[in-house]
Amino acid sequence: MDYNTQREKLVLPEYGRHVQKMIEQVKAIKDKEKRSEQMRAVVQVMGILNPQIREVNDYKHKLWDHAQVIGGFDLDIDAPYPAPTPQQFEARPDVIALPEKPIKAACYGRNIENMIALIADREEDDIKKEMIRTLALYMRQQYLIWNKDNVAEETIFADIERLSDGKLKVPADIHLGAISQNANFSRPGISVGGQNASGGGKRKNWKRKK
Repeated sequence: MDYNTQREKLVLPEYGRHVQKMIEQVKAIKDKEKRSEQMRAVVQVMGILNPQIREVNDYKHKLWDHAQVIGGFDLDIDAPYPAPTPQQFEARPDVIALPEKPIKAACYGRNIENMIALIADREEDDIKKEMIRTLALYMRQQYLIWNKDNVAEETIFADIERLSDGKLKVPADIHLGAISQNANFSRPGISVGGQNASGGGKRKNWKRKK
């Protein structure tokens, strides 16, 4: 038996072993013009086997780069693009700096804290007032998802002031109103009343027929 574990390791598994073997056979062709001709045919096959790569800008260049990678970066052919170097594929991407400041309230998340900061810096006007009310409604929804079955609007208003370090005051005439009886504030993925909170329907109870 010929097991995959006994075979040569696939360089780019998404193209499969047949493409890797074809490239090895192309490298063995002595005539350079013939090698280049056969390599163009192999690259076309690679595009068929990996159609999602067509969504990438300049995907043909990417296909030729992948062919060079599979061939060990030593394909002696007339390619339409310059051959990449191993260093280009070994280089690690730049590290994305993450915010070091801890989240003040996990149930709200960092995005709400950022929204509060933006609203707090805005000049006082009717638009800011409406933004505060909309923010408070959204915060109440997030609070109910992760905490209790009910929450007073005063608690949400106090959280807004706390998260803004006192910079944002909720106007006295803002009220959130009653919560609809049909509102569902379940956590994503949690099944409530036979319904999946992510939007799915009731689970069917399949039983084996005797």
